[in-house]
Amino acid sequence: MMTKKPTQKTLQPLDFKQWSNMARQDADAFESMRLAAIEELIESAPEKQKQRLRCLQWRIDQERRLSHSPLGACIQISQMMWETLMGEDGLIDHIQHLNTSCKQERFSTKSRPQQASIISIRPDC
Repeated sequence: MMTKKPTQKTLQPLDFKQWSNMARQDADAFESMRLAAIEELIESAPEKQKQRLRCLQWRIDQERRLSHSPLGACIQISQMMWETLMGEDGLIDHIQHLNTSCKQERFSTKSRPQQASIISIRPDC
């Protein structure tokens, strides 16, 4: 029996005014919308990325929970992003490593003469 693969939902663009009004008028409804939007985004990701996204969201939620204010949480989460970008083994390190590897590969193939076996395509007479 074949199982039908679920179709991906199209994520709706964020309506800042609507979300802002909801946050001011009904914090519980806003939180429900926020959690639903996060879940929808994670579910729309490729299967192999979902677990990593759930772990990242858990970490973000912990930073929010431990913070004494929304601004403090924002600063902590911003620092997490910068660390992922600029920190040791971050995105910049990986890009630089790829760049170095490509340059070394290009240099090493240009400096070595290519060797090949030549075979005759004429039958021996």
